[in-house]
Amino acid sequence: MEQKTAINQSQKENKMGTMPIPRLLVSMSLPMIISMLVQALYNVVDSIFVSQINENALTAVSLAFPIQNLMIAVASGTGVGVNALLSRSLGEKNYEQANRAANNSVLLTLCSYAVFALVGIFGSRLFFASQTTDSQIQEYGFQYMSIICTLSFGVFAQVNMERLLQSTGLTFYNMITQGTGAIINIIFDPILIFGYFGFPKMGVAGAAAATVFGQIVAMLLGIYFNFKKNTEIKLSLKRMRFHGPTVKMIYIVGIPSILMMSIGSIMTFGMNKILLMFSSTAAAVFGVYFKLQSFFFMPIFGMNNAIVPVIAFNYGARNRKRIMDSMRLGCIAAFVMMMLGLIAFNVIPDVLLRFFNASEDMLYIGCKALRTISLSYIFAGFCIVIGSVFQALGNGVYSLIVSVCRQLLVLLPSAWILAQTAGLDAVWWSFPIAELASIAMSVILFRRIYRQKIQPLGA
Repeated sequence: MEQKTAINQSQKENKMGTMPIPRLLVSMSLPMIISMLVQALYNVVDSIFVSQINENALTAVSLAFPIQNLMIAVASGTGVGVNALLSRSLGEKNYEQANRAANNSVLLTLCSYAVFALVGIFGSRLFFASQTTDSQIQEYGFQYMSIICTLSFGVFAQVNMERLLQSTGLTFYNMITQGTGAIINIIFDPILIFGYFGFPKMGVAGAAAATVFGQIVAMLLGIYFNFKKNTEIKLSLKRMRFHGPTVKMIYIVGIPSILMMSIGSIMTFGMNKILLMFSSTAAAVFGVYFKLQSFFFMPIFGMNNAIVPVIAFNYGARNRKRIMDSMRLGCIAAFVMMMLGLIAFNVIPDVLLRFFNASEDMLYIGCKALRTISLSYIFAGFCIVIGSVFQALGNGVYSLIVSVCRQLLVLLPSAWILAQTAGLDAVWWSFPIAELASIAMSVILFRRIYRQKIQPLGA
């Protein structure tokens, strides 16, 4: 058994440590990029179907986004910590630590779900009452949020299982889990929202039910693949005991990542409050933007899911060249993807908005919003990739610093000032302004981490 394990680990090292970086990143990230694009598709389709109910339903789902994003932040942030520790442990040939990281991640997943189940049961009405006085939006929002929170065990376990597969290079199976879950969501969205084929007409609640159903199916597939295909780690009930040092190492990277992504929820909540000063349509436009931008950001996040374990592995193996090659290739690919988004939002914003049953007022507000916000894409790709480098090298706090600077210290204050002084059209300029601050901080912190961690590795 020990000999078999050693062979498996050797094969892993051959791939992560010796395969040419372009081919390695393509082989690991392409399945993730495809699955992320499918995820983006179902996010958009979900809102397209909801918009057919009425604009208030679309606004309610948009206002629920901060809570959905917060769940993803906790799940993915914990996964980033697991990913970095597990991959680094494999690079160092510390297989016992890799197994401890994997088994502790399951326990942390269960704890995270319990917290959000309570939020869904006791906090859904309060959350929407804090944002709007419109009773219909409040009711739609309660229906949606209570379901996605109380049944969120699917998304937490799905992300956890996918991160374990990513950490050992088995990203192809993630394409299957995410793709299957997303397709199920897309299929059941209209069925449950409008009551086709004998199913009850559930409205907004149907959109939430379709979402959690897809997540649960993806979770089950992820569990199957980890037990049957992932030979690098061993999950078992006997090993699932909290190990303080392992949990600490996971969250040294994970907590900054959680906070960084959670800041997105705070920013979205704050922006919704600012936009609701003008109209619920403005908040709906912001929600639509977040759905559309996922087509361009999700592939970059998929690529980052491959970059993190590659850089972490080669940092453990002390290979500076492969670290830098991975980073450069990631930055180039991210820039290309962002330019596609910039072109789309400037050339056909009206076409994109009409998919969401946009009124004339929404078209007027939305076209200006998409064109202005997309100017930030010129620098966004670089900042995203550099953030993943920080995480892979165990300096997730650097990513947190950049995120706080961008979203809390620059974006929200500038949006509020512009709203008070120049009106709604000017609010959207807060995004390009914030991105300039983000790239400045990213460059400063990368130079620091390069001197401290990468340069000393040698040639």
